Amino acid sequence: MANRATAIATAPQLAMRSPDVVMRLRRMGASFPTRLSFLRTLIRRLASSGATVRRPVWSMDDNGFGDAVYTFRLGGHDYSLVAFSCPLPDEQRSDRVIAEAWDTSFVLYDGIPDKAEIERLRENAPRQEAGRFGPRDLVLSRANKSVRFFEHVVDSLARGRQPERDRLGEVGYLLRTTAVYGNGKFGIADRCVLAEREGLTGPFQAEMLTVWLIREFSHDLVEHVARRRAPETFVPLARELRRHIGVGNSTGLGMAPFLANHPQLLNNWVFARESALARVRAKRYLDAAALDRLGDLWRQAGRHLDQWSVEDDSLMARILSLRGEWAEAQAWIDPARLRAVSSPVASLLERSQFMSVDFQELLAALVIEMAGAENDDLTDGMAAVRETTLQPGMRLAALRRLLRDHYGWALTIAFDRPAETAQFWYVSEEKLEPRLGRRAAEAGAHLELPLDIARQVQRLAADLEDEAETQTVAAFLARFPQHRHAVRRIQMAATAPYSEIRDNLLSDRCLPINMLRCKLAFFGASKFDPRSDRWTRITLFQGAPTRDEIAAGETDDCWLPVLR
Repeated sequence: MANRATAIATAPQLAMRSPDVVMRLRRMGASFPTRLSFLRTLIRRLASSGATVRRPVWSMDDNGFGDAVYTFRLGGHDYSLVAFSCPLPDEQRSDRVIAEAWDTSFVLYDGIPDKAEIERLRENAPRQEAGRFGPRDLVLSRANKSVRFFEHVVDSLARGRQPERDRLGEVGYLLRTTAVYGNGKFGIADRCVLAEREGLTGPFQAEMLTVWLIREFSHDLVEHVARRRAPETFVPLARELRRHIGVGNSTGLGMAPFLANHPQLLNNWVFARESALARVRAKRYLDAAALDRLGDLWRQAGRHLDQWSVEDDSLMARILSLRGEWAEAQAWIDPARLRAVSSPVASLLERSQFMSVDFQELLAALVIEMAGAENDDLTDGMAAVRETTLQPGMRLAALRRLLRDHYGWALTIAFDRPAETAQFWYVSEEKLEPRLGRRAAEAGAHLELPLDIARQVQRLAADLEDEAETQTVAAFLARFPQHRHAVRRIQMAATAPYSEIRDNLLSDRCLPINMLRCKLAFFGASKFDPRSDRWTRITLFQGAPTRDEIAAGETDDCWLPVLR
């Protein structure tokens, strides 16, 4: 199963981008969502199954505090989102992981809870990590209100008018999740409970489902408070505005090491995306419908860039530059020109090599989007049921070849320079979350996590120098057991070429925000809004169909949402 991504890959003649290009932190930090992103996959599955969401419980007071339950059936199983909304003093509202109280808390529940189960969850869900959970609790989450925008929407609807479009475009969400926990954390159900269930087999599908339902709850909650405030003048959210309200998310260092710690999974995600890109690049021509779609998507991406503004000076400068490049390059997609060239997509991608990395990655995402459902089969290979195992019978000659072919980048790093070991990763004792320290200024380097992949590879290479090529890996590791971790990663590269971030994660140039953006783009996030190089805010499900639209047969068409 670990090599499922390779099994469904592109035809052998299709050239894919080199890992030496794709797996650099700067390029990973320019990622954009694609049709293969996890939330897009979920929306298509919900639509194809005709999922109907019901709300059997809505017990809220005039201020929107109380309980709610949303239920639906997917793949032969019943699921419920159990939601709790509580009063929260402003001084306690924090997105930081050290927070102990939140405006709302949620559990995705396996089945339909009875009163006793709702009461159990009411006692535990608001406590989050401090609560007690069991095998029917699939996902645990919490969220805070965007207080000023939430109140603006309530006040507007209560007065009989819609919220200001500029403010909606600026914020884009009513609730902002600060954690979405799955996969057995804090006693909830293990991943194996869901791994083979229809509709939830892909990466993070249960978590994405939870966030989509939280979005539905946020729409209902703001309308409920507005209706109770002024029932005579209240109006509901307009359809196009409701659709543009997603769910915010604050994500920090806790997520950053994930990609390094799950190399097979990282490979499968990137392999699927690069396979999709290779398929589209190989098209010999584009028909009239594809050319029209290309033009529509180009203009949509331009409007999205115009509506994307952030406080971070560095990213805002990149956005401004990208806006200019995008407008300048619009002449490239003139239909007459593209009809006159062989392999027009390949021509566009080659021409983009003279533009910024941000431009190149946006164009790659766009042409994947242009192809529509042609690449949807690739999502079947994005999960990884298990990581690859060590191959003890491999000869050292073969191991050396793999090291040379896939880890040459690691051998060039000068670890005797302080800048190359300036940072170290560790786990916070207080919150059990990954953190990043400065080696010269902070204590704790003796508790360093083994994310020094390049340094491990260099040490392995040094110990391999005097060993016989006919010796087996097993015999070598019997004498050098400290290299087992590095050997397994190197062996994996033979069938998982995109499994490794090809940069030094200890360097003073390593910015965790690049890892965060890469992973969040695979989730389907947009409107990246970094607040430092260690945490960012994003928006999920902005522009995605609502539950009523899903029930009415709406399909997936929410790439780079635009408020029209």
